[in-house]
Amino acid sequence: MTGAFTNILRSLERLMNWRIRGVRWVEIIGAAAVAVMVLSVYVAKTAAARENSRIGEIEREIAENSQRVRLLRAEIARLEQPGRLEALSRAAGLEPVDVRRQGDETSLEAISPRRAAPAEAPAGEPAAVAPVADETVSDRAAEAEQ
Repeated sequence: MTGAFTNILRSLERLMNWRIRGVRWVEIIGAAAVAVMVLSVYVAKTAAARENSRIGEIEREIAENSQRVRLLRAEIARLEQPGRLEALSRAAGLEPVDVRRQGDETSLEAISPRRAAPAEAPAGEPAAVAPVADETVSDRAAEAEQ
């Protein structure tokens, strides 16, 4: 067993001492491995820097958009002020609706008879449907105003 082990050690020693133009091949492989590692670290750092700049750009966009949202909400609040709306409606000639101008069921039936609720029919009989006149909506509205 010791003979086999010593043979393995001698072959490893010969392999480690094998030289190519005066340089051991183990040193060449080590230098190549170090060069690959340096290159991979450089590529990884470059990719990380690119991602970092993209993250900063997206964060700036988010900050700008949130500022726009705040400005738009403030503009909505300003535009929806009741005093401003009241002044605009008065300038346009509009006025509040009189509370006494309320409709009841009969006035609604006069304007739109097909939307009137059908009379309750006894059980077993179909409900009667009111006939629809060939009037236009403006004719019905004119009748309702009279």
